[in-house]
Amino acid sequence: MIELGMTARDTITGFEGVVTGRVEYISGCNQLLLVPKVDEKGAARDAQWFDEQRCARVGTDRIVLDNGTTPGADMAAPVR
Repeated sequence: MIELGMTARDTITGFEGVVTGRVEYISGCNQLLLVPKVDEKGAARDAQWFDEQRCARVGTDRIVLDNGTTPGADMAAPVR
């Protein structure tokens, strides 16, 4: 199973990146969002969605973020 934070490659195009998102559709066509490394000049490249069954895990490393102090969407809206 490919988990968030792992690196994966689309087996058809060869596009490779870290899995930062996963969606499950009622139709069963689940997809992974792959975020590639920056290019040779250090510019960010666009992330792309791929069907999960087209993706293969690359290596065993996994990025894990500690967002315990800044959990994101669970936070209250800012107050002016």
